[in-house]
Amino acid sequence: MARIIYREARSRTFLWVFMALMAALVVTGLSSAWYMEHHGHIVTGMNNGIVWGLPHVFAIFLIVAASGILNMASLASVFGKTTYKPKARLSGLMSIALLVGGLSVLVLDLGRPDRLTVAMTSYNFKSIFAWNIFLYTGFIVIVGAYLIVQMTRSWMKWTGAVGTFAFVWRLILTTGTGSIFGWLVAREAFNAAMLAPLFIAMSLSLGLAIFITTRLLLDYGCGDRSLGTELIERLAKLLGIFIATTLYFQLLMHLTNLYSAARGGVERFLLVEGGIYPLLFWGGFVILGSLIPMALVFLPAFNRNRMMVGLASVLVIAGGLASIYVIVIGGQAFPLNIFPGMEVSSSFGDGQIQHYVPSLPELLLGIGGWALAALITLVGVKILPILPVEDNVTLNAAAAAG
Repeated sequence: MARIIYREARSRTFLWVFMALMAALVVTGLSSAWYMEHHGHIVTGMNNGIVWGLPHVFAIFLIVAASGILNMASLASVFGKTTYKPKARLSGLMSIALLVGGLSVLVLDLGRPDRLTVAMTSYNFKSIFAWNIFLYTGFIVIVGAYLIVQMTRSWMKWTGAVGTFAFVWRLILTTGTGSIFGWLVAREAFNAAMLAPLFIAMSLSLGLAIFITTRLLLDYGCGDRSLGTELIERLAKLLGIFIATTLYFQLLMHLTNLYSAARGGVERFLLVEGGIYPLLFWGGFVILGSLIPMALVFLPAFNRNRMMVGLASVLVIAGGLASIYVIVIGGQAFPLNIFPGMEVSSSFGDGQIQHYVPSLPELLLGIGGWALAALITLVGVKILPILPVEDNVTLNAAAAAG
């Protein structure tokens, strides 16, 4: 039985510089939030037609990825894949960090973040938004308990039970996030039950891509390269399966909508006639974010190379952002069908395509959320025994608790 020894991250110049950079980006994000609140949303690209802008794209991305990145821990404690046990602690820490980063962006983009206490004390249980408050806060508590159980020797016997509970909770959480859009009947691009399983599939690919990228950066920043070739290849193939699953659900959702004559207009807009949105979908998500990464992780010439697997992970992250941008922004840009079968025209612009150009403060706020997640992760690995001393566990090794 192989004993796993964990340690805090070593102090390296790269690590301290990266932490300082993330802290500066967090301050920049907070400054952007203050600027938008002080001057109003007139300084953003949002309007009465598109009320969820670029910050929401970043926030939803981080929340979805937070659920998926916990898959590394779930594979070990729930499904018994001991090869992934050394990565369980980092997986749990990053899931909390990503969720906190995403929720921070979400709260600061509401326009009146000081009224958060109202949302936390007054609930409308007919709204999926009220449900998600419990799902998000519950996730942080459960994963926090999951981490404590893993790091406390006398409580390690409960790792499987707590891990299973966390696994079920994260599936419900991602379903709830997808249902925010799937249950919006007013928007033709949103009203689809397929969005819930799509978000679950997307969480797996995005979470693993972020985990691989972060792990490679930590290996470099902490001065050692513990991920062996065999483990890199295994993670690469797993990422390829998740990418293919996400692509399948995306195409299935659009094919389902195309089969319905009532959805033809919105599908033509998102896939062909919508300008930036078809470009982001086909070029950003399908080609750069799916097909090229699948080639990199499945071809033997590339999937054992750390740089190529890292590149594939970065492309998956970029493709995920493009996909969520199309879903969130493109879905709002298509006009509301207020009176089915009737042509609507008014001075307000009813029945017209909504135009949206993100502003710099929106971009900086979104990047600030990413930076906060990264900073929490870096502080966590610096002060807690999160990283394994030796992560190059062979596929046949059985990792004991330790």
